[in-house]
Amino acid sequence: MTIGVTLPAGDTDAAPNLVDELLTQARQAAEAGLKSVWFSQLPLSQDAIAVAALAGRENPGLEVGTSVVPTYPRHPLLVASAAQTAQAAAHGNFTLGIGLGSKGFLGPVYGVEYPPPIRHLREYLTVLKQVFAGEAVDFQGETVQAKPLGPSTVAGGKDIPVIVAAMGPQALKVTAELADGTLPFLAGPRALSEQIVPAMAGKRIIAAVPAIVTDEPDEVRAKAVEQMGFYGQIPSYRRILDVEGVGHAADLAIIGDEKTVLAGLQRYYDAGATDVLVSQTGMRSSAERRRTWEVISSIGS
Repeated sequence: MTIGVTLPAGDTDAAPNLVDELLTQARQAAEAGLKSVWFSQLPLSQDAIAVAALAGRENPGLEVGTSVVPTYPRHPLLVASAAQTAQAAAHGNFTLGIGLGSKGFLGPVYGVEYPPPIRHLREYLTVLKQVFAGEAVDFQGETVQAKPLGPSTVAGGKDIPVIVAAMGPQALKVTAELADGTLPFLAGPRALSEQIVPAMAGKRIIAAVPAIVTDEPDEVRAKAVEQMGFYGQIPSYRRILDVEGVGHAADLAIIGDEKTVLAGLQRYYDAGATDVLVSQTGMRSSAERRRTWEVISSIGS
């Protein structure tokens, strides 16, 4: 079992240069003994694949990935090109994490029609697999068309694992068939063991879990409630929270002393996760982020 973290962790708002700060934190994660660092993608923030490429190049041996790049409205050929570039920069240590995103959240941002999600996921993964396998790409689907005029591979960019942020039954079925694993966020131990693990037999299951080591759990939990409330309004997250039997996303945040956090994370491994990514570690402060990383680095060592 392996342990990693996601960035940004919540403590970069004051940074004069976001990329510099993220690369500094990636180096700190590697120095702490963490095995992987994964970068999130928002519509108007850092480019996750680009930052992962830089982090992978600066930290040889550290797995870097995206958690996650929404497929909408990015064409799979563009994502494949960026991912191969990142893989070459990271010398084989890059993993591409993608997700469908949320129609209600992303639709108004881009103003482009949101495609039927499961069909789009299947077609998107099909094109990625063709590119990454070095095949001649000629795909005509209902939501994706891809026919590059020349080679679509990047020297040094082969063998890219593809992980999907899949949680629902249909998305998990497609992911199990066409991807290398899943990266669910806010899927608690019950949801993992009952819904995700059975659907992903033999695949990588990377559970992203909010966790903070702190001496002031009540204050940190109040901040988690404030910052994580919107997840309950997104249908896919609402469904997975219901499977777990919790009312608020913050109910899944593991907040407390070292023993509390380590025991809480162990429940995810016991439920069948092959990896855990600890998120939101800097929700309240950089000091708590660093303390959390020092504690969790003991997992799997």
